[in-house]
Amino acid sequence: MQLIIVDGLDGVGKDTHAQLIKKRYEAKGLRVMVRSHPESDNFFGRTSKKALLGSGKINQLKASLFYALDVLHSLKQFYHRNKEYDVLILVRYLMGTAYLPSSLAKIGYMFFMKFVPTSDYMFFLDASPDDLVARVRTRSETEMFETLDEFVKVRKKALMLAAHGWYIIDTSGSVEKTFASIEPVLSQLDVHTG
Repeated sequence: MQLIIVDGLDGVGKDTHAQLIKKRYEAKGLRVMVRSHPESDNFFGRTSKKALLGSGKINQLKASLFYALDVLHSLKQFYHRNKEYDVLILVRYLMGTAYLPSSLAKIGYMFFMKFVPTSDYMFFLDASPDDLVARVRTRSETEMFETLDEFVKVRKKALMLAAHGWYIIDTSGSVEKTFASIEPVLSQLDVHTG
């Protein structure tokens, strides 16, 4: 099974681009599953999402813990056991560790890198904190990390983690322009892994 990871901060367009990647591979006749964490189809994802809509340290810890369990649930259900799909696209996967306190972010990331599957197809979608704030303001619900201050802090940690092994894609332009940056990378990787 081909694993594709689409990660980044809230508001960068992860789900939008995951769906475009899905359509690209479906057009080639492949069966594709997208898992966007936290998912609402299981207890771990629902608990993480509820905590993200709260505030305070307890909810931060709950959001992080149940987010990790939701990711592991997706891996168990759709990566390790499932033969129904050719491509699995995981949205919000490893970079959830950037939301941990600075002293734990790199440790958490390295821990997960050792124990969960990774891929050559790892995309970190990026935009300025100001752009992200403007984008999430249009949503009906705001999560605890969706403030300018949090975006600045988390983005700095995430970019440090993504510096090795990730394709960092600027999403400050249109969806079409952003996907035009992703598509050639997919094509190049497909040739090398095909």
